[in-house]
Amino acid sequence: MRGAGFGAERAGCWERAAAPTQRHVRFLPVGALRVRQNGRMDTELDHERCYRAVASRDARFDGAFYTAVRTTGIYCRPSCPAITPRRGNVGFFRTAAAAQQAGYRACRRCRPDAVPGSAEWNVRGDVVGRAMRLVADGAVDRVGVAGVAAALGYSQRHLTRLVSAELGAGLLAIARTQRAHTARLLLESTDLPATEVAWAAGFGSVRSFNDTISAVYGASPSALRGRLGRSGRAHGRRAAGDHASGDVRHAGQGLADRALGADRPGAGAPGSAAAPPGAARPGAAARTAVGFPVTVRLAARAPIDVAGTLAFLGLRAVPGLEAWDGRRYRRSLVLPHGHGTVACSPVTGGVLAEFRLHDLRDLSAAVARVRRLLDLDADPEAVGEVLGRDPLLADLVAARPGLRVPGGVDPHEILVRAIVGQQVSVAGARTLVGRLVTAHGAPLALPDGALERAFPTAEAIAALDPGVLPMPRARACGLVSACQRLVEGTLVLDAGADRQEAAAGLQQVAGIGPWTAGYLAMRGLGDPDVWLSGDLGVRRAIAARGADDRPAAVADRAHAWRPWRSYAVVHLWASAASADRPDPATRGARR
Repeated sequence: MRGAGFGAERAGCWERAAAPTQRHVRFLPVGALRVRQNGRMDTELDHERCYRAVASRDARFDGAFYTAVRTTGIYCRPSCPAITPRRGNVGFFRTAAAAQQAGYRACRRCRPDAVPGSAEWNVRGDVVGRAMRLVADGAVDRVGVAGVAAALGYSQRHLTRLVSAELGAGLLAIARTQRAHTARLLLESTDLPATEVAWAAGFGSVRSFNDTISAVYGASPSALRGRLGRSGRAHGRRAAGDHASGDVRHAGQGLADRALGADRPGAGAPGSAAAPPGAARPGAAARTAVGFPVTVRLAARAPIDVAGTLAFLGLRAVPGLEAWDGRRYRRSLVLPHGHGTVACSPVTGGVLAEFRLHDLRDLSAAVARVRRLLDLDADPEAVGEVLGRDPLLADLVAARPGLRVPGGVDPHEILVRAIVGQQVSVAGARTLVGRLVTAHGAPLALPDGALERAFPTAEAIAALDPGVLPMPRARACGLVSACQRLVEGTLVLDAGADRQEAAAGLQQVAGIGPWTAGYLAMRGLGDPDVWLSGDLGVRRAIAARGADDRPAAVADRAHAWRPWRSYAVVHLWASAASADRPDPATRGARR
């Protein structure tokens, strides 16, 4: 029997019924792991249910909570392969940062810092959910906790109190844990001196870096790197059979013998370094010519249809900005400290992301944006549980259980592409966006083969005369006006944006209606519960399946698909997609 859901806080996990095997577990939403008191959800995790989840060792728990073992002083991901600890010896935390503040260090075997992010933060639109999305994007490192609080419209003290009360740690501690993860990636994947790793990972001082690494991993940075040097190759070979296809190598670099582990990155650039903020890099000109390559395996919850998501993006690839060869999708990135590029390809259980960065301080932001682009923090079990109940969608979900909602690396890019591509085919939209990129996109500081330009900034488009844009005048005016609002700050589109406010603000722009606002929320802001009312592609897909396609009837039916209606839209688009007719992802944009 399936477990009941708890409103909008659904993200999958499992409850063991008897023996600790997947065959004896059943689905529960992540909210079911928390205690209910007086009809309201408490922040305390339900010990019994969490323990049963740990006993099942199902990786779909990873990222939803962390297991702390009192007798060893370590914390693990729920799927840790070690012997299950006794019930009385474990406690549970919502975040890794909370476990660290309680005095636990990360398990060296299961690497709990390298799990998918919690799907809960994408579902939630409250201040804690928005704050966690900003932390993942690296906002704390760029603007501090005060800047994050100001962006959310709260005082720093009140925001810290809200986050700490629910997650057991403040934003600064959570960001510190994220910096430690980035530092571990750089220690494993490059030969950078530890001092330069500290700056690249975002630490303000070498002392803070040393203290954090010691607290999180129970070893100094040099000891951590030394241990990897002795055992990393053997570990990589063991893990490669489960998580990758052989070794991952970086052409021309001395670290080519390092293999890819369960979450282990590949080779980097020996001797390369990112300087501290405001400081000059010795030999920066020479190193900038080749950039800083870092290869990372990005974990995701199974099942996942990476090939389908990459094909969706590849079909819309804009020359100069993106490239697609049928398996590997590549694109340029605009990052806080400069440009970069990424190449994404499927590997077992996730995505292999090959980054080439102008500045290594951008690694965390680049990883976060690619995770949003490919919807890697989604919970497919939770989605399938809800959508699979409807006979209209059941066979689609069964055929593609790991389907993701393709996102974007920058919300303003999705907005521009949605407006430009209204009422045209995939090929037509690609051509129009390509002209915009060629004319107004900045050349990459590090051209990478076919990737030559960055997507035009909002400032660049806002300064244009609508008459020079290759599209109908009304649409061009709407595009320029929307970008002007972004520049003025009257419209905010970032990882922590209030989705309802953003949709309302967009619809104040002449020529932008509910469909475009919804499309932006779904793909640009990562909202998993967007229903594109009146979308022609959705209606045609529903009609083709013999169901009532009238908007009122469809909207009524879609109510039962909450909070995963964005996934229902993508399933329906996929069932009717064809490159030789108008794009099902732009057909519904009529005003």
